[in-house]
Amino acid sequence: MWSLKSRLMYGMISGMAALLIGFDLVVYHAISHELFDQFDTSLKSAANLISASVEKDDGEDKFDFEFNIERMPEFAGGKKSAYYELWGDDGVVIRKSPSLGNDDIIRFVSDDRTHSFKSFKLKNGRPVRAIAMKFIPRVEDKSRKACEPKPLVLAVARGSGELLEQLRFLKYLLSIASIGILGLAYAVAEVVVRRGLWPLGAVAEQIDNISEDNLKSRIGGENLPDEIVPIQRKLNNLLERLEESFERERTFNANVAHELRTPLAGMRSIIDVALTRYRDTEEYRSALAESLSVVKNMEEMVSRLLMLARNESGQTALNKEQIKLAQMVDKCWEAFCSKADEAGIVFENSIDANFVCKSDAAGLSMIFSNLLSNAAEYTNRGGRITAAAQKTEHSIEIIFENTGNQLTKQHAQMVFDCFWQGDVSRSSTGVHFGLGLALVKQIVELLGGKIRAEVSGDLFSIHTYLPLI
Repeated sequence: MWSLKSRLMYGMISGMAALLIGFDLVVYHAISHELFDQFDTSLKSAANLISASVEKDDGEDKFDFEFNIERMPEFAGGKKSAYYELWGDDGVVIRKSPSLGNDDIIRFVSDDRTHSFKSFKLKNGRPVRAIAMKFIPRVEDKSRKACEPKPLVLAVARGSGELLEQLRFLKYLLSIASIGILGLAYAVAEVVVRRGLWPLGAVAEQIDNISEDNLKSRIGGENLPDEIVPIQRKLNNLLERLEESFERERTFNANVAHELRTPLAGMRSIIDVALTRYRDTEEYRSALAESLSVVKNMEEMVSRLLMLARNESGQTALNKEQIKLAQMVDKCWEAFCSKADEAGIVFENSIDANFVCKSDAAGLSMIFSNLLSNAAEYTNRGGRITAAAQKTEHSIEIIFENTGNQLTKQHAQMVFDCFWQGDVSRSSTGVHFGLGLALVKQIVELLGGKIRAEVSGDLFSIHTYLPLI
């Protein structure tokens, strides 16, 4: 691949060369046409003059000139010789100029009486240009009735060496001038392209100075050409996304460390207390049971992290089938109904029993279970949880809503972040990991849908949109 500088230089010089060649051709042909036109006009005047002076003796096949053409210097011979030759209609030479000697002008003429022009070389190698015309000679004595004389062919030629030499010099001059202009254009283009590409070098230098430790740096847009400004903006947008990604990674690592450290510290405390003195079997069994509960919670968190990682890497296989939404929601609620009944929470499934959605059963079951688990956990005592669904133009909207909301609208935009918890004191660490809704969002997007949270007074709702097909 050529560099951008090489492409620009090649394009500019090629374009300049094409324009110069076109200009040279136009100039050369215009001057050449003008010179030949003047040359042909001179030949035509001489031919008209000679043809007008040709006379035929009445009653005889003799032809004579009204004035002595041979006395004209150009037809007598010399460096600037001119030539003429007269033929009868049968092709027999009637008369020719002394300057021709033993040579002859090529006989050419069209059948009509117009003038014809031709360039050629004589036997001595001299280039000439000639005019040929067919005409009817004048009759010397018109008092007698005589037959109409037969037409004659006259050719007048003149050396074109000087004309061709001028054209060769013009061609040479145009070529040298074009080469000089191209050389000058190359030098100018080198400077212009280098100065024009300087902003790209400046941007590249700024990018080179940015590392993972200073992602807050941005590429300056001062004095940048309009063509590079979109690149600068896109690069700054990319840097913003990278900064956010690195920040999320740091936060994620910190949250993972915190979520693992708390249950590990609790389990260590249980073991330390158990080992302070000899205990009976029941006390040891109780300590082991508490430790096992902590291990199970840690195992659940690790399983959810692994599931998030698999979804992000695209390793989760989907098997879409026709699913009755109301039936699946009722089945997922069974795991939480006992706890909800103890808290006096009312669950209402208003989804039509015949409402069918084509999706992945395992993924949809995980979505509903997580949403219902959160709702059962955070709904106030004596509160209400509702499930509803409706078809929109391009998707199916499934809504889970519960009372007892304590989040703000700003919090509603953060509920799908990993390890985010509404309880800023994180008093539920080791019990709730803040991964459920993050996993729900990931699965919804994997199914080709989208999800959002809304807060309205004491109501908190999750709106899930899945494709119709």
